[in-house]
Amino acid sequence: MSLKAALAARKIGVICAAVALFLDQASKLILLYGAGFINMPPGARVPVLPFFDLVMVWNPGVSYGLFPAHSVLGRELLVGLALLAIVGLSLWLWTAVRPLLAAGLGLIIGGAIGNNLIDRLVYGRVADFFHFYAFGYDWYVFNVADAAIVVGVIVILYDSLLRAPAAEAEDRRSRSEAGAKHEGR
Repeated sequence: MSLKAALAARKIGVICAAVALFLDQASKLILLYGAGFINMPPGARVPVLPFFDLVMVWNPGVSYGLFPAHSVLGRELLVGLALLAIVGLSLWLWTAVRPLLAAGLGLIIGGAIGNNLIDRLVYGRVADFFHFYAFGYDWYVFNVADAAIVVGVIVILYDSLLRAPAAEAEDRRSRSEAGAKHEGR
């Protein structure tokens, strides 16, 4: 692919990261300080719809409460891991030439900066609010950054599934061209 395509893909990724980060932090500021969730006890609920509540949860772990870190050392380790992940994903984004891949990486990077870096540095934990449930089933309480990370992973998987047939066709074409050159000797 051309340099122009790589720059376009990179731009898409950076925009997705910025949008995910902005929406995550804006929703947290609005709910924590505008709606007063910062003063609510953990687990306090505000019913919104028959299948959706706003719930105040302080998550000491990573997405969906995985790997809780209750000590200062644990939080520092999670910040360090977040930084490593952000750097690694940013390097991958820098080399990405496919727009879907870049968008997925950008969503994950924006979510990681919002959730696992800013929240952990400012609050020492992550603020989660959104709780969906229906028919006796419910999902973890999450935030916009969690959703951005999940959507980013789905987009990357989708991109890899789209890419596989295209790469296979390119391989077949290269082999047939190489065979034609070999026969033409």
